[in-house]
Amino acid sequence: MKKTIQAAIYAALMLPMTAFAEGAANGGTVKTKNLLSVYSEGGWVMHILLLCSIAMVWLIIDISLRTGAKRMTPEQDVLVAQTSFRSGDYVSAYQAMKAGISPFCEVVRSALGSIGYGKDATEEALYSTVDKINSTLQTRINYLSVIGVCAPMVGLLGTVGGMKGAFASLGQAGLSGGVGELAGHIGEVLVATATGLLVAIPAFGAFYFLRNKLQGAIHHLQEESERLFRNAPYEYLQNADVGQEETYAALPNWIEAPQG
Repeated sequence: MKKTIQAAIYAALMLPMTAFAEGAANGGTVKTKNLLSVYSEGGWVMHILLLCSIAMVWLIIDISLRTGAKRMTPEQDVLVAQTSFRSGDYVSAYQAMKAGISPFCEVVRSALGSIGYGKDATEEALYSTVDKINSTLQTRINYLSVIGVCAPMVGLLGTVGGMKGAFASLGQAGLSGGVGELAGHIGEVLVATATGLLVAIPAFGAFYFLRNKLQGAIHHLQEESERLFRNAPYEYLQNADVGQEETYAALPNWIEAPQG
């Protein structure tokens, strides 16, 4: 897994530079440039775009793993919960879900903790936990949209700054002596704009893909969780402390405890 992530990051960072270097080689009249020289042509904004590229690849890999069906709703966790529910052993179900780390375990554990307070309280705990998980993952996905919006603007900022320097050199050298130099400067500063677009395009594509994937995973998670509590015997579980967690909220200290 570590090697796969490293390879993906390397590919994401080097793809734009490789494309520019190959373009320079295929022109015939322009000498071949290596990746570092193409990178340096983009100016200081390339450092920011490099960080955006790293963040984009990390977010894509991280969210893809987190929103997978086997990660969100593992079959083994579902089977353990179903077995405990069928036997009526809700305490064991709670302990098993407490030991698990999947979102499914978190949702079921939260619902079981409120099952003694009735159906409404149980469903409220279930849905609020699902919403919390959805919100957390959606926030991560939204960062891809931020990268997609900011990367082209950062690249354009670098291009504008480079163009300013190019035209300044043209003004000093004069029109007759600076046209060729101006053309070279323009070709160099456009690297920043092109790199920004090459970062933004996959970021936006991954944003919409992962957003839809998350919606499907959340729907499956909620459906499997609801199935467990369908027709649950709430009347027999009234006031039951399934979680058996320590209670900290005691009577106010100004009220005398009942004698006996």
